[in-house]
Amino acid sequence: MKTPVNPISDDCAFISVLNPATQELIGKVPNMNPADIDEAVSRASAAGTKWAGLDPTDRGKILYAAAGAIRSEQEKFARILTTEQGKPLNESRNEVAGFARVLEYYASISGGLKGDYGKSSLYGHAIVSRQPLGVCGAIIPWNMPALIMGWKSGPALAAGNSLILKPASSAPLTCTALASCMVSAGLPEDVLQIVTGPGEVTGESIATHPDIRAVSFTGSIEAGRRVALLASPLFKRTTLELGGSDPMIVCSDADLTEAAKGAVAGRFYNCGQTCTAIKRLYVDKSIEEPFIKKLMVLMDSLNLGNGLTPGVTMGPVHSHTQRERIIDQIKRTTDGEFGSVRTGGICPGHPAMKDGFFFEPTLLTDLASDAPVCIEEVFGPVLPVIPFDTLNSAIKSANSTRYGLGASVWTHDSRIISRVSQEVRTGIIWINQHLRIPPEVPFGGTKDSGIGRENGRFALDHYLEEKTVLIKP
Repeated sequence: MKTPVNPISDDCAFISVLNPATQELIGKVPNMNPADIDEAVSRASAAGTKWAGLDPTDRGKILYAAAGAIRSEQEKFARILTTEQGKPLNESRNEVAGFARVLEYYASISGGLKGDYGKSSLYGHAIVSRQPLGVCGAIIPWNMPALIMGWKSGPALAAGNSLILKPASSAPLTCTALASCMVSAGLPEDVLQIVTGPGEVTGESIATHPDIRAVSFTGSIEAGRRVALLASPLFKRTTLELGGSDPMIVCSDADLTEAAKGAVAGRFYNCGQTCTAIKRLYVDKSIEEPFIKKLMVLMDSLNLGNGLTPGVTMGPVHSHTQRERIIDQIKRTTDGEFGSVRTGGICPGHPAMKDGFFFEPTLLTDLASDAPVCIEEVFGPVLPVIPFDTLNSAIKSANSTRYGLGASVWTHDSRIISRVSQEVRTGIIWINQHLRIPPEVPFGGTKDSGIGRENGRFALDHYLEEKTVLIKP
């Protein structure tokens, strides 16, 4: 199987990839430099001309075949993903299936990538075509590499562009394997290329390259600002999906059992390392204690360990740095008397976990509104619970951060649903559920959580431009 990584410089160094559950070396990838990116763009441009010239339905057929090939090797890709990222194997299976589902969605709508036609007595015939941009770039994080690769490669390729994609240096192996499978399934060589290296070199080379017409970035607010700053002088189209601190509002009439299940699933999935994870849980004061008891029972049932081990339901956090950041956020919260740890809050001492970056599911209570865990994004298995007296106060608190990615409300009252849907400032709001995002709907944030949208037909607008032809009457 051909690996869609370009030939690299003779003096290129390599980056080690570690298993976060064991710290064992599982692979190495090239530490590419700007010259390597130049070569990748050149090859992508040459290959992209033929790809863009295909009928959109023919491109869709290739994407559909690629999705089928990925599904047939789902288990192999899932094991690669768990080994380099840390999540439980079942979560990895679902993520790989999600990648295939995204490709299938864009394959299904590829025949609709048509332009428009009109006639005017004053101006004559107007033909509006929608054309691919050319070479595009994508920069993705380590937490959901397969799915986010799908969100970016699906619309870019369906629209007829070639794509240079940079995965995180700590989780590049899944993306490379998936891209190789797509090439084997019929995607022309060099149309999709994986480039590897640190963000400050490889990522910035993508953001500043004059022949890359658009860039889609998923990552931190700080890195997103840097990408926007570098891309703006080139008038490069930019989509930024940045951090989130999603609130979950549980009202007194909610089904507490279902809401507790949703909170635990929405916070501790992927060890809490998801941009749209529940990061602030607001509970009606009248149900706070019975709800917390339900949460603790469910949290106790989580089985922490190596994601490849059968029965494990939560793996390690992804890196030592990530774990230290979580420990610091909790310590600043408790030392400053902003709140207390109800359960968890320590790293397990089991011998089988001594080498991995494990952290217990943690519940924080008695929290002040300005607690560090309430105003910062906590990217790990920590759930702050904050009581509220009125819906007004819950909505005000939900809007009190610089983030605006997602939110959920748990209630059967249509008036509450209407108010929260209108007044909470986020890109997506779930009702009596959280976290699930089908490929058909737009996804993105407001405020500091980013600009632009992934998924659905809306994402295609990022990768197409209109050309108008007017014919004199």
